[in-house]
Amino acid sequence: MKNSGIAAILFLFALSAHAHSHDSQSADSLYKRPLKEVLLDVQKRFGVRLKFSPDMVDGRTLTYADWRIRPYSVEQTLANVLAPFDMKAVKEQDATYKIKYYEYPRRTLDEGKEFLSYLLTLYSDSASWEARRDSLRTCMVGALGLLPMPKSPGTPPILTKPRKFVGYTVENFALEVLPGAYACGSIYKPLKPAGLSPIILNPNGHFGDGRYRADQQLRCAMQARMGAIAVSYDLFAWGESLLQFQETDHRRSIAHTMQTLNAIRILDYLCTLKSADPNRVAITGGSGGGSQAMLVAAIDSRIKVSIPVVMLSSYFMGGCPCESGTPVHLCGGGTNNAELAAMFAPRPQLTLSDGKDWTSATPEVELPFLQKIYGFYGKPERIKNEHFADEGHDYGLSKRKAAYRFLAEHLGLNLGAVTDKNGNIDESKCTVESRADLLVFGAGGERLPANAVKSADKLHELLNAAKK
Repeated sequence: MKNSGIAAILFLFALSAHAHSHDSQSADSLYKRPLKEVLLDVQKRFGVRLKFSPDMVDGRTLTYADWRIRPYSVEQTLANVLAPFDMKAVKEQDATYKIKYYEYPRRTLDEGKEFLSYLLTLYSDSASWEARRDSLRTCMVGALGLLPMPKSPGTPPILTKPRKFVGYTVENFALEVLPGAYACGSIYKPLKPAGLSPIILNPNGHFGDGRYRADQQLRCAMQARMGAIAVSYDLFAWGESLLQFQETDHRRSIAHTMQTLNAIRILDYLCTLKSADPNRVAITGGSGGGSQAMLVAAIDSRIKVSIPVVMLSSYFMGGCPCESGTPVHLCGGGTNNAELAAMFAPRPQLTLSDGKDWTSATPEVELPFLQKIYGFYGKPERIKNEHFADEGHDYGLSKRKAAYRFLAEHLGLNLGAVTDKNGNIDESKCTVESRADLLVFGAGGERLPANAVKSADKLHELLNAAKK
C-alpha cells in the first residue's frame, strides 16, 4: 500500500479513537473541537506546515470540525476550517501555509480571472462600456465622500525659494486643500523650459521614507530635466502631514478621501501656472502610489497619460485603507483595479509589473482584459505592459527607464536631455537632497500655519462643511 494510503488509514483510526473517547463528538454538541487541535490534525493528515500565532487559535472552538475536512484537498479543508473565524491560509511554499486574518481587498488569482470574465459579460462595445464607466465614476466619487466636490479655500500655496540643480529646480510647497488642512510636497521644474511644460503627478506609495526617498526624487528630477513640471507629495498622515494628524489616521478611511482630494487640488493649482500646459497631464506612482494613479486617472478627465506601477491586479485592491478604505471597489455591484485602469481607455497607459507580487500574472490576465476594452475604441496598442519577471515590488531603475520613455513619447518630452552619448538613460546628474531640504514647514514644523487642523475628527467636520 502506498504511504499516502497508510497515512490516511492511521489518521482515520486516530480520529475514530478521538471520537469514541469523547462523548461530545455528536450532533448534540455540534461536533465541537478546539481550533488548534483541528489545525494540528490537518498538518499531520496532509503533510503540510501551518504557521499561526497562539493568539489566533487559543480559546477558539470549531463546530462541525471534522465534517469540514475534504480528504482530497488541503486548501478546501483550510478554507472550510478557517472561514468561521474570518481567517484564511496563504500558501508560501509547496507545503507551507500561513494562517492570516481575512483581508477584505485580497482574493486569489483564480478569483481574479473569474472576476474579469464576469465583468466582460457586462459590456460588449464602447456604448455599453461607457455606460458602465460613467456609472462607476459617479459612484466612486460619491463613495470617496467627494460628491458634491468640496469647495477649495482658494488660498495661494506656501512656497519655498527654488533650489537650482543641473537642468531643473526644486521648490517645496504647502497647499491648503480644506481650511487648515495642508498637502505638502515638492515641485520640480525644468531650468530652461522650451515652451509650455507638461504636468506629471507623482503620488508616492508606502515605500520607506515616502517622497523623501532617493528613487522618488530621481524620478521627479528626471521628468523635470526632460521638460515637465513634476510634483511629489506626501501621503495623508505621512511626512509633514504628521504635523497635523496621527500616524494611525493613515489607516482610517479619511486617508482614501484626502489623498484623492489632494491630487485633484494640486492639479488645480499646477494648471494655473503660466508655464504649464494643462492639456498634457500625466500621473505615475508605485505600490500605493499606483493605486492612487489608477483611481485619480479614472475620475479626473484632465489626465491624459497614466503609468500605474506594481499595482495593477484583478484580485488585490491594496492592503491599506488609503487604497480601499471607502467602498470604491463595491461600486457597480463590484469592481477591481483592472476595471479602474480600463476606465482610462482609450488614453495612453503603461502598466509596469513584476514577478514577485500580485502583478506577476499581469501580462497573461489583466493585460488581455484591458486590451479588450481599448479594442472597443480600435486602440488596443495604447495599453502597454512591461513586465520584469526577475524583479520585485518597487519603482526601481528599470521601471523608471520604461516610464521615462513612455512619458517622453506621449507628452512630447526631450528624452535626449537625460541620455548619455551612447543613448543610455542616465540619472547621475540628478541630486538627491536630504529630508530636511524637502520640508516646507521646517525641521520642527515651526512654520506650520496657525490655522492648521490637528485632528482627523475635525477634518471630517471641515470636509462636510465644504460640501454645503
